[in-house]
Amino acid sequence: MKGYIITAFLLSALFYSCKKIVTLKLNTAPSQIVIQGAVTNAAGPYTVAINQSVGFYADNSFPPVSGAIVVISDDQGVADSLTETSPGIYSSHVLQGQPGHGYTLNVFTQNKNYTAFSFMPQPVLLDSVTFKSSSGFGQHQIDAVVNFQDPAGLQNDYQFEEYINGTLFTKNFFVFSDRLSDGKYLSLSLRTDSNYLNQGDQVDVKMYCIDSSAYNYLFQLDQTTGGGTFNTNASPANPSTNISNGALGYFSAQTTQFKTAVVP
Repeated sequence: MKGYIITAFLLSALFYSCKKIVTLKLNTAPSQIVIQGAVTNAAGPYTVAINQSVGFYADNSFPPVSGAIVVISDDQGVADSLTETSPGIYSSHVLQGQPGHGYTLNVFTQNKNYTAFSFMPQPVLLDSVTFKSSSGFGQHQIDAVVNFQDPAGLQNDYQFEEYINGTLFTKNFFVFSDRLSDGKYLSLSLRTDSNYLNQGDQVDVKMYCIDSSAYNYLFQLDQTTGGGTFNTNASPANPSTNISNGALGYFSAQTTQFKTAVVP
């Protein structure tokens, strides 16, 4: 949808010599609940964010949803009722995520109940973060490379976050599935598509082992937005979610670890 709007604007610029901006008449879908939350194998608390989607031409301010009843339970009988610590942000108390177990999210708000389930995979060891240099079209680029052994005989899905000098790089989602590389030793470049890394930069990489529902959501989100920034517009391109009853967003049970390296 965004690409279509940009194209229409460029065409209007050609015909009207930048004197007129055409605003397309888009169908306005009803506002929807947006739920985003995760449980990890690191110590809690874990958080769930609940917001309301807005129209396409609205600003990127998504109203928080307060007063919801939020519970995360595991397959061992532990149920944790979350507390709203700030508008639309709900935090756990006693739950401790463990690999190899399933977690269910229940949210009741605005007279509707939303549920989601996610299974936490076993962790895969992140061996190291190295760097790869490349040149082309008169530019020099440095990419971080994650190195690890993918376990054989299992479907494994991964998400990576890259922090450059303490700031999360949000231009791209980095997700990977081992469907075509099961059991191989992998060295994956976290390509930034631009010259963002320089000599002496500190790079922190977080590696998440996620289940297939989280991978499918993030992969589709990256394809939809072309850059990884979550767009809460209610559009036909919204990625598939594991949350029931028409909510947007996703709930993930995932393992987490990180490595730090400095660009030589």
